[in-house]
Amino acid sequence: MTLDRAGALASVPDVVPTAPPFEVVFAAERSCVRIARRMAIHYLTVHRLDTALFEDVAVVVSELVTNAVEYGRGAAVGLRLRCHDGELRVEVRDNNPAPAILRTPTDDDESGRGLWLVAVLARDWGVSSDGRMTWCTFRIRGGRGS
Repeated sequence: MTLDRAGALASVPDVVPTAPPFEVVFAAERSCVRIARRMAIHYLTVHRLDTALFEDVAVVVSELVTNAVEYGRGAAVGLRLRCHDGELRVEVRDNNPAPAILRTPTDDDESGRGLWLVAVLARDWGVSSDGRMTWCTFRIRGGRGS
């Protein structure tokens, strides 16, 4: 809130977060998961985006990059983050044309919860028409610590 000319509180519209996109390509190795997660949190931190999302974004990036490393084809995995009009979009790309498929794990399953976690934590998610990119979105409120 700010003061207007008469000294009364004047409302300030919510700031709609926007930040330049960030893109990186990793060797498709398990060690890139930790690095991708750290880079995603660094992106959020540098651009002073909603700290309430840090944990969810870290989990989603870990799961999507892990899936790309485990099930993707080729030697590289791409991560792209972009924030525009208050929405954070996370994209992970590999060279496997078979799209990621959401399945509901049972209590006895030791793996297979990655996309389920993405679906639970993100606002929306999907797969590109060529099957090579899985994406998800988060709504971001204005500013650090929102």
